[in-house]
Amino acid sequence: MSSAPKGKPAFRLHIAVFLAPAVLVYTTIMIVPLFGTLQLALFRSVDGAQTFVGLGNFEVLFGDPRWSQSFWNALANNTWFFIIHMLVQNPIGIALAALLSRPSLRLRGFYRTAIFIPTILSFVIVGFVWKLILSPVWGVAPGMLDAVGLKFLFAPWLGKEAYALTTLALISVWQFVGIPMMLIYAALLSIPDEILEAAECDGITGFAQFWKIKLPLVLPAIGIISILTFVGNFNAFDLIYTTQGALAGPNFATDILGTFLYRTFFGFQLQLGDPNMGATIASVMFLIILTGVSIYLFGIQTRLRRYQF
Repeated sequence: MSSAPKGKPAFRLHIAVFLAPAVLVYTTIMIVPLFGTLQLALFRSVDGAQTFVGLGNFEVLFGDPRWSQSFWNALANNTWFFIIHMLVQNPIGIALAALLSRPSLRLRGFYRTAIFIPTILSFVIVGFVWKLILSPVWGVAPGMLDAVGLKFLFAPWLGKEAYALTTLALISVWQFVGIPMMLIYAALLSIPDEILEAAECDGITGFAQFWKIKLPLVLPAIGIISILTFVGNFNAFDLIYTTQGALAGPNFATDILGTFLYRTFFGFQLQLGDPNMGATIASVMFLIILTGVSIYLFGIQTRLRRYQF
């Protein structure tokens, strides 16, 4: 018997119906503003009228010392902010997930909840509370260090240029360490029991089992966490603004791209807002994030092609 000729696959209308609301909302709040920002970066206000200048605003941002110095300072601070999260937050999250995945650990649910709770707190609350804790006048940090004989370690960390940014990054690590912990914890629980039982039969247990068996299996989750950390940190703004204000003191030592964009676009104190230059900074931030994500995706795709048969 001859089979019936195969025609074109039927268009399934219900798929478009279900996708339409999400596509509409995403386009409205993401795609349209993105292209609007890119368009605004190509114009400049001349005599009260918007004039097309092409890449002129980008030349000013990178070529004019008044702008380039602030931009490179913000970019360097943002990079350091990201590095601290990568070197501190994610390893701690992985270690906590490994500990919480041990069946012999009691009160695992309580520990998971306690570590994850700061993640759902408002930036305003976190920034204000930590500013009170670290205050040299009425903060509790000096008293707590004095109680254990370590008061000599205390310093006005948020008031010193050398320590302020690192202190804020560690506060952010404390707030968001629950996210990599939960993602890695879920990845560890998804490892088939047969693999772990086979490892135990070969005498691989304890830390060796985590290092040789579990960690390689959760590398995709670690990769996702890394790119989420990159995107989140180069979009950071709230914590710096809450604790240090729009000027990102002391002396712009905590200024990152988010606060630099805010001051430029909306203005602050005696500084007038410049939406065109603000859109230019936002476009550069978008290109930085797009480049980082593209490098990550290209590396993952290359890795996948190596294992194709």
